[in-house]
Amino acid sequence: MPPPDPSVVRIDGPWRHLEVHANGIRFHVVEAEALEATSTPAIDRPLVILLHGFGSFWWSWRHQLRGLTGARVVAVDLRGYGGSDKPPRGYDGWTLAGDTAGLVRALGHKAATLIGHADGGLVCWATAVLHPRVVRSIAVVSSPHPVALRASALRRRDQGRALLPWMLRYQVPIWPERSLTRHNAEELDGLMRSRAGGKWLASEDYSETIAHMRRAIQIPGAAHCALEYQRWAVRSQLRGEGRRFMRSMKRPLSVPVLHLRGDADPYVLPDPVYRTQRYAPHGRYASVAGAGHFAHEEAPDAVNAALSRFLAQVYGT
Repeated sequence: MPPPDPSVVRIDGPWRHLEVHANGIRFHVVEAEALEATSTPAIDRPLVILLHGFGSFWWSWRHQLRGLTGARVVAVDLRGYGGSDKPPRGYDGWTLAGDTAGLVRALGHKAATLIGHADGGLVCWATAVLHPRVVRSIAVVSSPHPVALRASALRRRDQGRALLPWMLRYQVPIWPERSLTRHNAEELDGLMRSRAGGKWLASEDYSETIAHMRRAIQIPGAAHCALEYQRWAVRSQLRGEGRRFMRSMKRPLSVPVLHLRGDADPYVLPDPVYRTQRYAPHGRYASVAGAGHFAHEEAPDAVNAALSRFLAQVYGT
């Protein structure tokens, strides 16, 4: 059977699919349709950009595309994923932050609120520090500040056991790509099941989602690009660029921050979230009851309510 075409991520719903050029490549962007009657043009509404995590694509934000109102809400296939371009390079924190800053401008806005999960959350942190003028606020789901996460993984045995085995096994060439995609991406299903709560795993929503994810990760080049995020995160720590990146990330944040974590998340534990408060001391930190690592998918009503309150406070609506 031939590998799936990028068109498999153009899933129908109350949204529209766009192609946006930014930072030298083409991004697949999905924009929510306004659910309420409004005469306010999209360009005049606050921009909210949704950034997915490892192994996923824009679909992970389907509940937020439907549930967040009063703003111009767009979900993006990150560089290398889904329907976006898959260049051989650019999976470092500097370039990824440049991608997001470029997307804000390409969509016709001066600034945006960035919302990210896991790897997408790390892009939020990086963009807020490296391109502060284009970031109005950030909200992240199970994505502590990168300096805090590194410190916790190296100093806490429990967080190290949860995080490092996965990241280290991805450092070798070729084999991780084959492992991730063989048997119809069976490994991706196992990864999701090891981090999510049982209630969601037993639902039709999960069955539909993992089917989409397994197809999307088999798009030619997608698995390799996804793994390049993990490879840079580890290998850069041994190079000057990684040390410079981490030093730059220690700058204090001045934008509003919301961090949400499922209280049953076995992958991101409480310690790195606690350490994050050093870098975002005025941020808001909340737990999502009963949710695992994918709180925005497992408990969308609770997450949407928290995000809506945050956006209303940021924009004074």
